Amino acid sequence: MLKIGIFSKLSLLTVKALRFYEKEGLLIPAYIDEWTGYRFYDTSQLAQAAKIKAYRQIDLSVEEIKAILAGAQVRDILKLKADSLKKQRADIGIRLSIINYLMEDKQMNYQAVIKKIPETIVYYEERRLDSYSDLMTFVPESRAEYKRLNPDLKWAEPPYEFCEYLDGEYRHKDIFVRHSEAVTKFGKENERIQFCKIPATKVISIYHKGAYDNLGEAYAYIMKYAEANAYKIAGLARESYINGIWNKESVDEWLTEIQLPIEG
Repeated sequence: MLKIGIFSKLSLLTVKALRFYEKEGLLIPAYIDEWTGYRFYDTSQLAQAAKIKAYRQIDLSVEEIKAILAGAQVRDILKLKADSLKKQRADIGIRLSIINYLMEDKQMNYQAVIKKIPETIVYYEERRLDSYSDLMTFVPESRAEYKRLNPDLKWAEPPYEFCEYLDGEYRHKDIFVRHSEAVTKFGKENERIQFCKIPATKVISIYHKGAYDNLGEAYAYIMKYAEANAYKIAGLARESYINGIWNKESVDEWLTEIQLPIEG
């Protein structure tokens, strides 16, 4: 039998941690002296202590560890933790990108150009999203449904895909979005996928590189540019995602084109 102090040294767990795990029912002393209250542990408990320490190092909760010790599938719990950590990593990457931008204390260098988007046929889908991050699932789901309905219909060349926000104001949630993609001809429709022909459109175009959180500065620039040059806005702004989380690991490499339709 090992006294709690010795067990603490061997297990690399503090006495405070051992008392906490005892209270939570994770690691109960093998013997407690009823007169002195001294805790004693068996050497065989060192393996369980090491396992608990490893789980805590990857930030599993006490409840999750209890579930594992009670017989839950370790792989299922670890997969959920891995998915959570991946999301945290993406969020941290975005925040670091913003911090680096603010530390550099510079203005975004946008180059506005005027170009004409030719007349084209598009399929489109409109949906209300809980948040902007849901675009990452909405767009591929929309494409998959389009191809299911029209397996032989080809996308236009060069490719042209964009999203428009249909609410009359900025919204944090319950966002009404239309996703469109150019195709070669009209195809089969259903309650989700529709087709239309969009006319040739003159647009102001700028490219934004980096996190989507900074897109507000890009919009501020393009609106100021339109006003300074007396352009009359003729439609909703279009966001075309050229590079993003699907093909670039660093948010610094994400590339978005913003197109603002104008008259003329």
